[in-house]
Amino acid sequence: MQLTGADIICECLIEQGVDTVFGYPGGAALNTYDALYKYSDKINHILTAHEQGASHAADGYARATGKVGVCITTSGPGATNTVTGIATANIDSIPMVIITGNVNVDLLGRDSFQEVDIVDIVKPITKGSYLVKNINELAPAIRSAFELAQSGRKGPVLIDVPKDITAQVTEFTPIVPKETEKIEVKTAESVAKAVEMINNAKFPVIYAGGGIISSNASEKFIEFAEKVDAPVCCSLMGLGCIPASHRLNMGNIGMHGGYETGMATEKCDLLITCGARFSDRVAGDPKKFGKQADIIHIDIDENEVNKNVTVSNSIIGDMADVLDILNQHVKQQDHTQWLVQMGIWKNEKKSAKNPQGDYVIPADVLETVNQLKAPEDIIATDVGQHQMWVAQFSDIERPRTLLTSGGMGTMGYGMGAAIGAQVAFPRKRVFLITGDGSFHMNLNELVTMKSYNLPVIVLVMNNTVLGMVRQWQKLFYGSRFSHTDPHRATDFVKVAQAFGVAGMRIEKTEDIKPVIEKAMALNAPVVIDCKISPDANVLPMIPPGKTVNDIVTEM
Repeated sequence: MQLTGADIICECLIEQGVDTVFGYPGGAALNTYDALYKYSDKINHILTAHEQGASHAADGYARATGKVGVCITTSGPGATNTVTGIATANIDSIPMVIITGNVNVDLLGRDSFQEVDIVDIVKPITKGSYLVKNINELAPAIRSAFELAQSGRKGPVLIDVPKDITAQVTEFTPIVPKETEKIEVKTAESVAKAVEMINNAKFPVIYAGGGIISSNASEKFIEFAEKVDAPVCCSLMGLGCIPASHRLNMGNIGMHGGYETGMATEKCDLLITCGARFSDRVAGDPKKFGKQADIIHIDIDENEVNKNVTVSNSIIGDMADVLDILNQHVKQQDHTQWLVQMGIWKNEKKSAKNPQGDYVIPADVLETVNQLKAPEDIIATDVGQHQMWVAQFSDIERPRTLLTSGGMGTMGYGMGAAIGAQVAFPRKRVFLITGDGSFHMNLNELVTMKSYNLPVIVLVMNNTVLGMVRQWQKLFYGSRFSHTDPHRATDFVKVAQAFGVAGMRIEKTEDIKPVIEKAMALNAPVVIDCKISPDANVLPMIPPGKTVNDIVTEM
Protein backbone atom coordinates (compact mmCIF):
# COMPACT_ATOMS: atom_id res chain seq x y z
CA MET A 1 0.00 0.00 0.00
CA GLN A 2 1.10 3.58 -0.69
CA LEU A 3 1.68 5.54 2.52
CA THR A 4 3.28 8.80 3.61
CA GLY A 5 6.37 8.69 5.76
CA ALA A 6 4.30 9.85 8.74
CA ASP A 7 1.84 6.98 8.20
CA ILE A 8 4.77 4.56 7.90
CA ILE A 9 6.04 5.71 11.32
CA CYS A 10 2.65 4.88 12.86
CA GLU A 11 2.30 1.58 11.00
CA CYS A 12 5.79 0.50 12.12
CA LEU A 13 5.00 1.41 15.73
CA ILE A 14 1.85 -0.72 15.61
CA GLU A 15 3.82 -3.49 13.89
CA GLN A 16 6.27 -3.45 16.83
CA GLY A 17 3.46 -3.79 19.36
CA VAL A 18 3.58 -0.15 20.50
CA ASP A 19 0.29 1.23 21.80
CA THR A 20 1.58 4.17 23.88
CA VAL A 21 4.01 6.98 23.05
CA PHE A 22 5.10 10.11 24.91
CA GLY A 23 6.00 13.36 23.24
CA TYR A 24 5.53 16.98 22.27
CA PRO A 25 4.62 18.34 18.80
CA GLY A 26 6.40 21.01 16.79
CA GLY A 27 6.91 22.28 13.26
CA ALA A 28 9.23 19.55 11.97
CA ALA A 29 7.01 16.85 13.46
CA LEU A 30 3.66 18.20 12.22
CA ASN A 31 3.14 15.51 9.60
CA THR A 32 3.88 12.80 12.16
CA TYR A 33 1.43 14.34 14.61
CA ASP A 34 -1.19 14.61 11.89
CA ALA A 35 -0.79 10.86 11.35
CA LEU A 36 -1.00 10.23 15.11
CA TYR A 37 -4.39 11.97 15.01
CA LYS A 38 -5.53 9.52 12.34
CA TYR A 39 -4.12 6.54 14.29
CA SER A 40 -5.38 7.71 17.70
CA ASP A 41 -7.59 4.63 18.06
CA LYS A 42 -4.48 2.43 18.00
CA ILE A 43 -1.73 4.63 19.47
CA ASN A 44 -2.24 6.48 22.74
CA HIS A 45 -0.15 9.67 22.79
CA ILE A 46 0.66 11.27 26.16
CA LEU A 47 1.48 14.97 25.87
CA THR A 48 3.97 16.05 28.53
CA ALA A 49 4.83 19.59 29.59
CA HIS A 50 8.44 19.32 28.36
CA GLU A 51 10.36 16.96 26.11
CA GLN A 52 12.63 15.90 28.96
CA GLY A 53 9.51 14.77 30.81
CA ALA A 54 8.49 12.77 27.73
CA SER A 55 11.86 11.01 27.57
CA HIS A 56 11.74 10.14 31.28
CA ALA A 57 8.13 8.95 30.90
CA ALA A 58 9.13 6.64 28.03
CA ASP A 59 11.97 5.38 30.23
CA GLY A 60 9.65 4.76 33.21
CA TYR A 61 7.16 2.99 30.93
CA ALA A 62 9.96 0.74 29.67
CA ARG A 63 11.30 -0.07 33.15
CA ALA A 64 7.83 -0.85 34.51
CA THR A 65 6.68 -3.00 31.56
CA GLY A 66 9.85 -4.46 30.05
CA LYS A 67 8.71 -3.13 26.66
CA VAL A 68 10.40 -0.51 24.50
CA GLY A 69 9.52 3.04 25.54
CA VAL A 70 8.83 5.47 22.69
CA CYS A 71 9.31 9.23 22.67
CA ILE A 72 8.44 11.55 19.75
CA THR A 73 9.56 15.18 19.49
CA THR A 74 10.19 17.93 17.00
CA SER A 75 13.59 19.22 15.86
CA GLY A 76 16.13 21.57 17.46
CA PRO A 77 15.34 22.25 21.12
CA GLY A 78 12.63 19.61 21.06
CA ALA A 79 15.29 17.04 20.21
CA THR A 80 18.01 18.37 22.52
CA ASN A 81 15.58 18.49 25.46
CA THR A 82 15.51 14.67 25.35
CA VAL A 83 19.28 14.29 25.72
CA THR A 84 19.28 13.96 29.52
CA GLY A 85 16.54 11.34 29.32
CA ILE A 86 18.44 9.42 26.65
CA ALA A 87 21.64 9.46 28.70
CA THR A 88 19.70 8.29 31.76
CA ALA A 89 18.26 5.34 29.84
CA ASN A 90 21.58 4.51 28.22
CA ILE A 91 23.67 4.05 31.35
CA ASP A 92 20.89 1.98 32.99
CA SER A 93 20.40 -0.17 29.84
CA ILE A 94 16.74 0.78 29.26
CA PRO A 95 15.25 0.03 25.80
CA MET A 96 13.88 3.18 24.16
CA VAL A 97 13.25 4.46 20.65
CA ILE A 98 13.29 8.23 20.21
CA ILE A 99 11.86 9.66 16.97
CA THR A 100 12.78 13.28 16.31
CA GLY A 101 11.72 15.56 13.49
CA ASN A 102 14.16 17.68 11.52
CA VAL A 103 14.17 20.26 8.76
CA ASN A 104 13.77 19.21 5.13
CA VAL A 105 16.67 17.24 3.65
CA ASP A 106 17.78 20.13 1.40
CA LEU A 107 17.97 22.43 4.46
CA LEU A 108 20.20 20.15 6.52
CA GLY A 109 23.59 21.65 7.37
CA ARG A 110 22.46 25.22 6.67
CA ASP A 111 21.74 26.32 10.24
CA SER A 112 18.06 26.34 9.37
CA PHE A 113 15.42 27.31 11.92
CA GLN A 114 15.29 24.73 14.70
CA GLU A 115 17.91 22.56 13.02
CA VAL A 116 20.39 20.58 15.08
CA ASP A 117 22.53 17.55 14.34
CA ILE A 118 20.87 15.41 16.98
CA VAL A 119 22.23 12.19 15.44
CA ASP A 120 25.82 13.16 16.23
CA ILE A 121 24.90 14.75 19.56
CA VAL A 122 23.50 11.47 20.94
CA LYS A 123 26.03 9.04 19.45
CA PRO A 124 27.93 8.58 22.74
CA ILE A 125 24.70 7.96 24.70
CA THR A 126 22.77 5.63 22.39
CA LYS A 127 23.21 2.15 20.96
CA GLY A 128 22.66 3.72 17.55
CA SER A 129 21.31 6.86 15.88
CA TYR A 130 19.99 7.19 12.32
CA LEU A 131 19.26 10.10 10.00
CA VAL A 132 16.69 9.01 7.39
CA LYS A 133 17.29 10.91 4.12
CA ASN A 134 15.37 8.55 1.84
CA ILE A 135 11.77 7.54 2.50
CA ASN A 136 12.50 3.98 1.40
CA GLU A 137 14.93 3.73 4.32
CA LEU A 138 12.35 4.84 6.91
CA ALA A 139 10.61 1.55 7.71
CA PRO A 140 13.88 -0.44 7.77
CA ALA A 141 15.40 2.18 10.11
CA ILE A 142 12.49 1.98 12.57
CA ARG A 143 12.52 -1.82 12.54
CA SER A 144 16.28 -1.86 13.02
CA ALA A 145 15.98 0.62 15.91
CA PHE A 146 13.53 -1.59 17.80
CA GLU A 147 15.64 -4.67 17.22
CA LEU A 148 18.80 -2.91 18.38
CA ALA A 149 17.12 -1.39 21.46
CA GLN A 150 16.09 -4.85 22.69
CA SER A 151 19.06 -6.99 21.68
CA GLY A 152 22.07 -7.79 23.86
CA ARG A 153 22.58 -5.09 26.45
CA LYS A 154 19.44 -3.02 25.97
CA GLY A 155 19.44 0.71 25.45
CA PRO A 156 18.09 3.75 23.60
CA VAL A 157 18.16 4.27 19.82
CA LEU A 158 17.32 7.54 18.02
CA ILE A 159 15.82 8.03 14.56
CA ASP A 160 15.93 11.53 13.06
CA VAL A 161 13.33 12.05 10.30
CA PRO A 162 13.37 15.25 8.16
CA LYS A 163 9.94 16.82 7.61
CA ASP A 164 9.83 16.23 3.87
CA ILE A 165 10.47 12.50 4.39
CA THR A 166 7.30 12.32 6.51
CA ALA A 167 5.31 13.94 3.65
CA GLN A 168 6.63 11.79 0.79
CA VAL A 169 4.77 8.68 -0.33
CA THR A 170 6.13 5.19 -0.99
CA GLU A 171 5.08 1.56 -0.95
CA PHE A 172 4.79 0.04 2.51
CA THR A 173 4.70 -3.69 3.17
CA PRO A 174 3.93 -4.81 6.73
CA ILE A 175 6.10 -7.53 8.24
CA VAL A 176 5.98 -9.64 11.36
CA PRO A 177 8.85 -8.54 13.63
CA LYS A 178 11.34 -11.31 14.26
CA GLU A 179 12.06 -12.38 17.81
CA THR A 180 14.98 -10.67 19.48
CA GLU A 181 18.06 -12.84 19.20
CA LYS A 182 19.69 -13.77 22.48
CA ILE A 183 23.42 -13.79 22.99
CA GLU A 184 24.40 -17.44 23.07
CA VAL A 185 26.25 -18.70 26.14
CA LYS A 186 29.39 -19.92 24.37
CA THR A 187 31.81 -20.14 27.28
CA ALA A 188 31.20 -23.77 28.33
CA GLU A 189 34.59 -23.94 30.03
CA SER A 190 33.81 -20.83 32.10
CA VAL A 191 30.45 -22.26 33.10
CA ALA A 192 31.99 -25.53 34.26
CA LYS A 193 34.61 -23.61 36.21
CA ALA A 194 31.93 -21.43 37.81
CA VAL A 195 29.93 -24.47 38.89
CA GLU A 196 33.04 -25.92 40.53
CA MET A 197 33.82 -22.61 42.28
CA ILE A 198 30.26 -22.32 43.61
CA ASN A 199 30.11 -25.92 44.81
CA ASN A 200 33.39 -25.52 46.69
CA ALA A 201 32.75 -22.10 48.25
CA LYS A 202 32.30 -21.82 52.01
CA PHE A 203 31.41 -18.14 52.28
CA PRO A 204 29.75 -17.15 48.97
CA VAL A 205 28.01 -13.83 48.34
CA ILE A 206 25.84 -12.89 45.37
CA TYR A 207 26.06 -9.31 44.10
CA ALA A 208 22.84 -8.80 42.12
CA GLY A 209 22.36 -6.05 39.56
CA GLY A 210 19.83 -4.67 37.12
CA GLY A 211 20.78 -7.20 34.45
CA ILE A 212 18.64 -9.78 36.25
CA ILE A 213 15.54 -7.60 35.94
CA SER A 214 16.38 -6.57 32.37
CA SER A 215 16.52 -10.25 31.41
CA ASN A 216 13.21 -11.00 33.19
CA ALA A 217 15.19 -13.63 35.09
CA SER A 218 14.10 -12.92 38.67
CA GLU A 219 12.39 -16.28 39.27
CA LYS A 220 15.42 -18.16 37.96
CA PHE A 221 17.68 -15.93 40.06
CA ILE A 222 15.74 -16.69 43.26
CA GLU A 223 16.07 -20.41 42.47
CA PHE A 224 19.81 -19.92 41.98
CA ALA A 225 20.26 -17.94 45.20
CA GLU A 226 18.35 -20.57 47.18
CA LYS A 227 20.41 -23.34 45.65
CA VAL A 228 23.67 -21.60 46.52
CA ASP A 229 22.18 -20.61 49.90
CA ALA A 230 24.13 -17.38 49.74
CA PRO A 231 23.38 -13.88 51.00
CA VAL A 232 22.23 -11.56 48.19
CA CYS A 233 23.43 -7.96 48.11
CA CYS A 234 21.59 -5.82 45.55
CA SER A 235 22.80 -2.81 43.64
CA LEU A 236 20.31 0.06 43.42
CA MET A 237 19.26 -1.21 39.97
CA GLY A 238 18.99 -4.78 41.29
CA LEU A 239 16.47 -4.05 44.05
CA GLY A 240 13.38 -6.13 43.38
CA CYS A 241 15.14 -9.03 41.67
CA ILE A 242 14.57 -10.93 44.93
CA PRO A 243 11.82 -9.95 47.39
CA ALA A 244 12.86 -7.62 50.20
CA SER A 245 11.25 -10.12 52.58
CA HIS A 246 13.29 -13.10 51.33
CA ARG A 247 15.57 -14.59 53.97
CA LEU A 248 18.62 -14.31 51.67
CA ASN A 249 18.11 -10.66 50.76
CA MET A 250 20.60 -8.47 52.61
CA GLY A 251 19.43 -5.28 50.86
CA ASN A 252 21.33 -2.55 49.12
CA ILE A 253 25.11 -2.71 48.67
CA GLY A 254 27.61 0.10 48.34
CA MET A 255 28.04 3.65 49.58
CA HIS A 256 24.78 3.69 51.54
CA GLY A 257 24.32 -0.05 51.96
CA GLY A 258 24.29 -1.73 55.33
CA TYR A 259 27.38 -2.70 57.30
CA GLU A 260 26.53 -6.36 56.66
CA THR A 261 26.71 -6.00 52.85
CA GLY A 262 30.05 -4.27 53.13
CA MET A 263 31.41 -6.97 55.43
CA ALA A 264 30.02 -9.66 53.11
CA THR A 265 32.22 -8.46 50.26
CA GLU A 266 35.13 -8.02 52.68
CA LYS A 267 34.99 -11.55 54.15
CA CYS A 268 33.50 -13.78 51.42
CA ASP A 269 35.62 -16.36 49.61
CA LEU A 270 33.50 -16.20 46.43
CA LEU A 271 31.67 -13.20 44.99
CA ILE A 272 29.14 -14.12 42.29
CA THR A 273 28.25 -11.00 40.34
CA CYS A 274 25.04 -11.24 38.31
CA GLY A 275 24.25 -8.46 35.84
CA ALA A 276 26.11 -5.71 37.71
CA ARG A 277 29.07 -3.58 36.69
CA PHE A 278 31.07 -2.76 39.85
CA SER A 279 30.09 0.91 39.78
CA ASP A 280 32.19 3.24 41.91
CA ARG A 281 29.14 3.70 44.15
CA VAL A 282 29.35 -0.03 44.94
CA ALA A 283 33.01 -0.93 44.62
CA GLY A 284 34.42 2.17 46.33
CA ASP A 285 38.12 1.35 46.05
CA PRO A 286 38.14 -1.09 43.10
CA LYS A 287 41.60 -2.39 43.99
CA LYS A 288 40.40 -3.52 47.42
CA PHE A 289 36.83 -4.56 46.59
CA GLY A 290 36.52 -8.30 47.19
CA LYS A 291 40.29 -8.67 46.87
CA GLN A 292 40.39 -11.72 49.16
CA ALA A 293 37.77 -13.59 47.11
CA ASP A 294 37.44 -15.30 43.78
CA ILE A 295 35.03 -13.30 41.65
CA ILE A 296 32.68 -14.67 39.00
CA HIS A 297 31.21 -12.04 36.69
CA ILE A 298 28.07 -12.97 34.72
CA ASP A 299 27.04 -10.31 32.22
CA ILE A 300 25.62 -9.84 28.75
CA ASP A 301 28.21 -7.17 27.88
CA GLU A 302 31.74 -8.48 27.52
CA ASN A 303 33.07 -4.90 27.73
CA GLU A 304 32.11 -4.77 31.42
CA VAL A 305 34.38 -7.69 32.37
CA ASN A 306 37.58 -6.51 34.09
CA LYS A 307 36.65 -2.88 33.38
CA ASN A 308 36.40 -1.77 37.01
CA VAL A 309 37.34 -4.83 39.06
CA THR A 310 39.57 -7.73 37.97
CA VAL A 311 37.68 -11.02 38.15
CA SER A 312 38.67 -14.69 38.31
CA ASN A 313 36.08 -16.02 35.88
CA SER A 314 33.42 -14.57 33.59
CA ILE A 315 30.38 -15.89 31.75
CA ILE A 316 28.99 -13.86 28.86
CA GLY A 317 25.37 -14.39 27.92
CA ASP A 318 21.76 -13.56 28.62
CA MET A 319 21.23 -13.81 32.37
CA ALA A 320 18.17 -16.05 32.07
CA ASP A 321 20.06 -18.55 29.92
CA VAL A 322 23.13 -18.56 32.17
CA LEU A 323 21.00 -19.11 35.27
CA ASP A 324 19.20 -21.98 33.54
CA ILE A 325 22.52 -23.74 33.06
CA LEU A 326 23.84 -22.99 36.55
CA ASN A 327 20.60 -24.15 38.17
CA GLN A 328 20.98 -27.51 36.44
CA HIS A 329 24.54 -28.12 37.63
CA VAL A 330 25.07 -26.34 40.96
CA LYS A 331 24.57 -28.66 43.92
CA GLN A 332 22.28 -27.66 46.77
CA GLN A 333 24.41 -25.81 49.32
CA ASP A 334 23.95 -25.12 53.03
CA HIS A 335 25.60 -22.00 54.43
CA THR A 336 23.57 -21.60 57.59
CA GLN A 337 26.45 -20.40 59.79
CA TRP A 338 27.58 -17.89 57.17
CA LEU A 339 24.04 -16.45 57.06
CA VAL A 340 24.01 -16.28 60.87
CA GLN A 341 27.19 -14.21 60.69
CA MET A 342 25.47 -11.84 58.25
CA GLY A 343 22.74 -11.31 60.84
CA ILE A 344 25.34 -10.50 63.49
CA TRP A 345 26.94 -7.89 61.24
CA LYS A 346 23.51 -6.44 60.43
CA ASN A 347 22.95 -5.60 64.09
CA GLU A 348 26.55 -4.65 64.87
CA LYS A 349 26.62 -1.21 63.23
CA LYS A 350 23.07 -0.16 62.60
CA SER A 351 22.25 3.51 62.14
CA ALA A 352 19.60 4.97 64.38
CA LYS A 353 16.77 7.00 62.86
CA ASN A 354 18.13 10.05 64.72
CA PRO A 355 15.01 12.18 65.20
CA GLN A 356 15.64 15.89 64.62
CA GLY A 357 13.42 18.11 66.74
CA ASP A 358 9.79 18.28 65.65
CA TYR A 359 10.47 17.16 62.09
CA VAL A 360 9.11 14.03 60.43
CA ILE A 361 11.55 11.11 60.12
CA PRO A 362 11.88 9.96 56.47
CA ALA A 363 12.11 6.28 57.46
CA ASP A 364 8.72 6.56 59.21
CA VAL A 365 7.12 7.89 56.03
CA LEU A 366 8.59 5.10 53.89
CA GLU A 367 7.70 2.38 56.40
CA THR A 368 4.12 3.65 56.38
CA VAL A 369 4.08 3.44 52.58
CA ASN A 370 5.28 -0.16 52.96
CA GLN A 371 2.26 -0.90 55.15
CA LEU A 372 -0.25 0.71 52.79
CA LYS A 373 0.96 -0.27 49.34
CA ALA A 374 0.48 -3.61 47.61
CA PRO A 375 3.57 -5.67 46.61
CA GLU A 376 2.91 -4.94 42.93
CA ASP A 377 2.64 -1.17 43.45
CA ILE A 378 5.41 0.96 42.01
CA ILE A 379 7.82 3.40 43.63
CA ALA A 380 9.60 5.96 41.47
CA THR A 381 12.31 8.21 42.87
CA ASP A 382 14.31 11.22 41.96
CA VAL A 383 17.95 11.48 43.05
CA GLY A 384 19.38 12.49 46.40
CA GLN A 385 18.94 11.56 50.04
CA HIS A 386 15.35 10.42 49.51
CA GLN A 387 16.54 7.96 46.84
CA MET A 388 18.95 6.33 49.30
CA TRP A 389 16.30 6.25 52.03
CA VAL A 390 14.07 4.37 49.60
CA ALA A 391 16.90 1.88 48.97
CA GLN A 392 17.29 1.41 52.72
CA PHE A 393 13.70 1.42 53.98
CA SER A 394 11.27 0.65 51.14
CA ASP A 395 10.16 -2.95 50.71
CA ILE A 396 10.70 -3.70 47.03
CA GLU A 397 9.09 -7.10 46.69
CA ARG A 398 8.90 -7.54 42.94
CA PRO A 399 10.96 -6.73 39.85
CA ARG A 400 10.10 -3.57 37.91
CA THR A 401 8.47 -1.92 40.91
CA LEU A 402 11.36 0.45 41.68
CA LEU A 403 12.08 3.07 39.01
CA THR A 404 15.17 5.12 39.75
CA SER A 405 18.05 6.74 37.90
CA GLY A 406 21.01 4.58 38.91
CA GLY A 407 24.03 5.40 36.78
CA MET A 408 23.22 8.96 35.65
CA GLY A 409 21.75 10.15 38.94
CA THR A 410 19.25 12.43 37.21
CA MET A 411 17.42 14.90 39.44
CA GLY A 412 13.98 15.45 37.95
CA TYR A 413 13.78 11.90 36.56
CA GLY A 414 11.04 10.70 38.90
CA MET A 415 8.12 12.82 37.68
CA GLY A 416 8.32 11.53 34.13
CA ALA A 417 9.06 7.97 35.25
CA ALA A 418 6.02 7.94 37.56
CA ILE A 419 3.83 9.21 34.71
CA GLY A 420 5.13 6.49 32.38
CA ALA A 421 4.50 3.76 34.97
CA GLN A 422 1.01 5.01 35.84
CA VAL A 423 0.04 5.18 32.16
CA ALA A 424 1.29 1.61 31.73
CA PHE A 425 -0.54 0.29 34.80
CA PRO A 426 -3.60 2.42 35.57
CA ARG A 427 -4.81 -0.07 38.21
CA LYS A 428 -1.57 -0.07 40.16
CA ARG A 429 -0.66 2.56 42.72
CA VAL A 430 2.39 4.65 41.84
CA PHE A 431 4.28 6.57 44.52
CA LEU A 432 6.87 9.19 43.62
CA ILE A 433 9.37 9.73 46.42
CA THR A 434 11.26 12.94 45.74
CA GLY A 435 13.12 15.77 47.44
CA ASP A 436 12.40 19.47 47.24
CA GLY A 437 15.52 19.97 45.08
CA SER A 438 14.59 17.27 42.56
CA PHE A 439 10.91 18.22 42.61
CA HIS A 440 11.73 21.79 41.59
CA MET A 441 13.43 20.48 38.45
CA ASN A 442 10.39 18.96 36.72
CA LEU A 443 7.36 19.93 38.78
CA ASN A 444 5.85 21.30 35.55
CA GLU A 445 4.83 17.70 34.81
CA LEU A 446 2.12 18.03 37.46
CA VAL A 447 0.08 19.43 34.59
CA THR A 448 0.47 16.08 32.80
CA MET A 449 -0.63 14.13 35.86
CA LYS A 450 -3.70 16.35 36.17
CA SER A 451 -4.54 16.37 32.45
CA TYR A 452 -4.69 12.57 32.34
CA ASN A 453 -5.89 12.18 35.95
CA LEU A 454 -2.97 9.91 36.82
CA PRO A 455 -3.36 9.06 40.54
CA VAL A 456 0.34 9.33 41.39
CA ILE A 457 1.05 10.15 45.03
CA VAL A 458 4.02 12.51 45.20
CA LEU A 459 5.80 12.53 48.57
CA VAL A 460 8.22 15.46 48.76
CA MET A 461 10.89 14.96 51.42
CA ASN A 462 11.15 18.68 52.04
CA ASN A 463 14.18 19.70 54.06
CA THR A 464 14.47 23.09 52.26
CA VAL A 465 18.09 22.32 51.33
CA LEU A 466 19.95 20.29 48.72
CA GLY A 467 20.32 17.48 51.22
CA MET A 468 22.76 15.03 49.68
CA VAL A 469 25.24 17.68 48.53
CA ARG A 470 24.89 19.39 51.91
CA GLN A 471 25.65 16.09 53.67
CA TRP A 472 28.87 15.80 51.66
CA GLN A 473 29.75 19.40 52.52
CA LYS A 474 29.19 18.54 56.17
CA LEU A 475 31.44 15.46 56.01
CA PHE A 476 34.18 16.50 53.62
CA TYR A 477 34.09 20.30 53.30
CA GLY A 478 34.10 21.54 56.89
CA SER A 479 30.35 22.32 56.89
CA ARG A 480 30.86 25.08 54.32
CA PHE A 481 27.36 24.97 52.87
CA SER A 482 28.05 26.64 49.56
CA HIS A 483 24.75 27.16 47.68
CA THR A 484 23.00 24.16 49.21
CA ASP A 485 20.59 26.27 51.27
CA PRO A 486 18.77 28.10 48.47
CA HIS A 487 16.35 29.93 50.80
CA ARG A 488 13.39 29.02 48.62
CA ALA A 489 9.93 29.89 49.87
CA THR A 490 8.02 27.46 47.66
CA ASP A 491 4.72 26.31 49.13
CA PHE A 492 4.31 22.88 47.52
CA VAL A 493 0.66 22.61 48.56
CA LYS A 494 -0.16 25.86 46.76
CA VAL A 495 1.94 24.81 43.77
CA ALA A 496 -0.04 21.58 43.51
CA GLN A 497 -3.32 23.46 43.80
CA ALA A 498 -2.25 25.87 41.06
CA PHE A 499 -2.00 22.86 38.73
CA GLY A 500 -5.39 21.61 39.87
CA VAL A 501 -3.80 18.86 41.96
CA ALA A 502 -4.61 18.12 45.60
CA GLY A 503 -1.98 19.29 48.07
CA MET A 504 -1.45 18.00 51.62
CA ARG A 505 1.11 18.30 54.41
CA ILE A 506 2.78 15.94 56.85
CA GLU A 507 4.26 18.03 59.66
CA LYS A 508 4.41 15.54 62.53
CA THR A 509 4.64 11.79 63.00
CA GLU A 510 0.95 11.30 63.78
CA ASP A 511 0.06 12.92 60.41
CA ILE A 512 1.84 10.31 58.33
CA LYS A 513 -0.66 7.46 58.08
CA PRO A 514 -3.92 9.45 57.95
CA VAL A 515 -2.59 11.84 55.29
CA ILE A 516 -1.29 9.08 53.04
CA GLU A 517 -4.53 7.12 53.48
CA LYS A 518 -6.54 10.22 52.59
CA ALA A 519 -4.36 10.75 49.48
CA MET A 520 -4.82 7.14 48.37
CA ALA A 521 -8.59 7.38 48.78
CA LEU A 522 -8.82 10.30 46.33
CA ASN A 523 -7.71 8.17 43.34
CA ALA A 524 -6.25 11.32 41.80
CA PRO A 525 -2.82 12.97 41.67
CA VAL A 526 -1.72 14.29 45.07
CA VAL A 527 1.34 16.17 46.31
CA ILE A 528 2.25 15.65 49.97
CA ASP A 529 4.77 18.06 51.52
CA CYS A 530 6.71 16.11 54.19
CA LYS A 531 8.58 18.41 56.55
CA ILE A 532 11.92 16.78 57.37
CA SER A 533 15.01 18.18 59.04
CA PRO A 534 17.77 19.83 56.97
CA ASP A 535 20.16 17.86 59.19
CA ALA A 536 18.63 14.45 58.42
CA ASN A 537 21.45 12.32 57.02
CA VAL A 538 21.68 9.14 54.96
CA LEU A 539 23.66 6.69 57.05
CA PRO A 540 25.57 4.44 57.03
CA MET A 541 27.92 5.87 54.41
CA ILE A 542 31.15 4.56 52.98
CA PRO A 543 33.12 7.60 51.76
CA PRO A 544 34.00 7.61 48.04
CA GLY A 545 37.06 5.51 47.22
CA LYS A 546 36.98 3.82 50.65
CA THR A 547 35.97 0.43 52.04
CA VAL A 548 33.60 -0.84 54.72
CA ASN A 549 36.42 -0.35 57.24
CA ASP A 550 35.91 3.41 56.80
CA ILE A 551 32.12 3.29 57.21
CA VAL A 552 30.42 6.31 58.82
CA THR A 553 27.45 5.41 61.01
CA GLU A 554 26.92 8.67 62.87
CA MET A 555 27.56 12.37 62.32
